[in-house]
Amino acid sequence: MTIVRGYCRRVRAELQGSEEVRTAELIAALCLGTDLGMGFPFEHGLHTTLIAMRLADRLGLDREDASQTYYACLLAHAGCTTEAHVAAEVFGGSLTTSLNPVMYGSGREVFMGLLRALPDPQSPPLVRAAQTARRLPRMAREQRPAITAACEVAGMLAHEVGAPGSVPGLLVHLTERWDGNGPLRRAKREQIPLPMRIAHVAIDAALQRLLGGVEHAVRLVRERAGHAFDPEVAACLADEGKEILALAESASAWDEVLACEPPAPLMLKGEALDRALAAMGNFADLLSPYLTRHSAGVAELAGAAARHCGVEPPGVTATWRAGIVHDLGRVAVHPAIWQKRGPLTADEREQVRLHPYHTERVLSRSAFLSALAPIAGAHHERLDGSGYHRGAAGPEIGVPARLLAAADAYHAMTEPRPHRGPLPPERAAHTLAEEASAGRLDPDAVTAVIEAAGHAPPRLERPQGLTAREAEVIALLGRGLQTKQVARALGISVKTADHHIQNAYRKIGVSTRAAATLFAMEHGLVAWGELPMARPAPRS
Repeated sequence: MTIVRGYCRRVRAELQGSEEVRTAELIAALCLGTDLGMGFPFEHGLHTTLIAMRLADRLGLDREDASQTYYACLLAHAGCTTEAHVAAEVFGGSLTTSLNPVMYGSGREVFMGLLRALPDPQSPPLVRAAQTARRLPRMAREQRPAITAACEVAGMLAHEVGAPGSVPGLLVHLTERWDGNGPLRRAKREQIPLPMRIAHVAIDAALQRLLGGVEHAVRLVRERAGHAFDPEVAACLADEGKEILALAESASAWDEVLACEPPAPLMLKGEALDRALAAMGNFADLLSPYLTRHSAGVAELAGAAARHCGVEPPGVTATWRAGIVHDLGRVAVHPAIWQKRGPLTADEREQVRLHPYHTERVLSRSAFLSALAPIAGAHHERLDGSGYHRGAAGPEIGVPARLLAAADAYHAMTEPRPHRGPLPPERAAHTLAEEASAGRLDPDAVTAVIEAAGHAPPRLERPQGLTAREAEVIALLGRGLQTKQVARALGISVKTADHHIQNAYRKIGVSTRAAATLFAMEHGLVAWGELPMARPAPRS
């Protein structure tokens, strides 16, 4: 992997250009990821932020406090993947369903919410009682460390994604209460920074509005004033609840959330942008100890492989970036499924097959990240159409996506999983080559990944026994190039190019360019948009 990291440093050097991206844009995308991780409806975190900013406006916050409120709300659940595998072992039910609605209620309500989450909800009553009794002691042991870890991780991620320097300190108070009876008991009343006191009211009001409507949310916020909530902040929401909680359900909140960022907008570029993307990948990888540094490893390998393939620097950059964020959608799948040692059920397999789709949805809102979505979302597609989530095949899968698919497959094989140990690198390389020979992964992408990982290039079987050069020739013919243009593109003589063409025709049993093109498409030899196009002859 030393070779790969060397390439990664070169890739990072290419990222230090003049490109700038709004910090809020990336953090809002991460907020969409936290919705998936928490089991909230998509854009719930954006709605919470809108509510918080309306409160901040009515309370007359200055620009600095308003900015802190804005970013604290967007990042409030950034620690949701922390120790998720432990929570999956302790709780059989959903904490989001059982605990979050009462999290700002009385101590008894909070305790009962935790109890409801302990047993498996589908189990018979006696089994649920036994599970509750068995799991309760561990819950008591794990609760405080887990909350502490979630607050710490949220703060660290806030720093990495470029939030204002004061925001990590705010997130330390994420679970505190006005009356001082929060689970960590770190602060009370005005000791809790005002932006966080606003965030507490907004978080609960947004959820209660979702569960029971505006009147229900206003009633509970009013009841919890002086207990969980700052009375002044709670009164502001209660007095103007109808206006503050008015949200357009039929339209995306994305543009409105970006528009309400206090001036002047924060920007990311160069190393800071690189670091923010890496933090998003780390957020996903925290879901399970089996995934530690998976996203970074895949990105490094895919970026290095892109260089081996001769991809131009912008393509290398796109491949690396897509690799960093390719698994954001994993957080939509319950951690217990990723931790399962036995075979998955049909329903569990379907959930797993949808995680690339969720990655695409998280990335699609951002103008910057949306360019990476087609690559990142295709990391489980296969040339023969056997992959997921789209079942794309051959020409539908571009070169960066082919490289990412091969890099992800290799890297995953060399990592441990609950149902198996890690494969030795040589065995993983051999298995990857077999996937290429079977027509599932692109041979050139596999060769590049294997070489980037430090192995000798494999001998791969291509369709109908085509050589690597013959496969290249057929691909170029499929793009409309004439023999002379094929020769020029490959840096060979016209006579040699024609020799390769005739050999390839004979092997695949065709005699025309159209038939060769169809063969190339059927066998994944042509990736539209990634190879040179023939220029039309000038008109006389």
